[in-house]
Amino acid sequence: MFQKLKRFKILGGRTLKTGISVFLTALICGFFNLPIVFAVITAIVTVEHTAADSIKKAMVRFPASAIGALLATVFYSFLGKGALTFALVAMLTIAVCHKLKLDDGIIVATITATAMIPEFQDHHIVSFFSRLGTTSIGIVLSTLVNFFLLPPNYSPMIYKNINDLYNQAGVLLQRIISSITADSKEKNRGIQKSYRQLTAHLERTYQLSQFQREEWKYHRHTKEEMLAFQFSQKKLRTFQQIAYHLGNLQYVNTKAADFTEAEIDLLENLTENYVKVLQDPTHTISEDQFTRVERLDQVFWKWKEEHVQRDSKYRHHLPQQTILIYELLCFHDVLEELQNMSHKQQKLVHDCYGQ
Repeated sequence: MFQKLKRFKILGGRTLKTGISVFLTALICGFFNLPIVFAVITAIVTVEHTAADSIKKAMVRFPASAIGALLATVFYSFLGKGALTFALVAMLTIAVCHKLKLDDGIIVATITATAMIPEFQDHHIVSFFSRLGTTSIGIVLSTLVNFFLLPPNYSPMIYKNINDLYNQAGVLLQRIISSITADSKEKNRGIQKSYRQLTAHLERTYQLSQFQREEWKYHRHTKEEMLAFQFSQKKLRTFQQIAYHLGNLQYVNTKAADFTEAEIDLLENLTENYVKVLQDPTHTISEDQFTRVERLDQVFWKWKEEHVQRDSKYRHHLPQQTILIYELLCFHDVLEELQNMSHKQQKLVHDCYGQ
């Protein structure tokens, strides 16, 4: 049933687990006639991306909540329910938890401390243990739900992100070269924005990979899944090199007039080859690309040999044209590495996740 609900995009795994945690927490607190609000709030903020995070942070949130509840009890005893009590309790809870390196529990502790002030009973000690107990119920139940129910599997999302990254890289490369060879009117700012979005997407994919590593510490996985995951990490590291060269290419200061028509045709045709390789799941390089890379290599040495140094403020050992060609040659080397890697292991990923 849960797997069917999970298919609806509005109800992701984490959303479902939050709802279940809240339901069980409210049910248990209601059965024992305990205050529900504190436990439910805690359950909501305790469900994490992975079971590992839930366990680690639960060990931090319990003592943090105890500190918050204790501070609330002490200040309420001396100052009552005034505004000063709320302010001092919130500030000191944050300060003490931070000082004790309980940062992951600051939110839960602060909410617990401030929310319990209006609800204090005549017996302060009873209120303290009651609020701490309900908060603990929320922490424990949400941690157990996160551990046993719908364990997350980030691998399909990781592989989808990797494919998207390579597709986006192909589009960005095309835009960068077009801005040079066709004197495109596209502003550098637009290309730089796309590049930042690309690198941000890469960082999010690395984060998902870290979540998957943490999750596998507590849940079983097959050998094939591990091999496919290792392959995905190799593709991410290779993409890091591609992103590096794209970053360099966007700052090369050249224009169409700097090249002959034959050189422009070569650059445009080779770029089309690169885009096809990037967007092909198997990353197969055609013979045409190898031939054009050899021609580009000859152009590179020709530019270097024929370049005449001119008097200026700076001494340019390499003109911008050779920098552009050099980056494209390096780009091809990365694509060769990508092709060799993909031909060996792409089938494994397809068999595991259909990517």
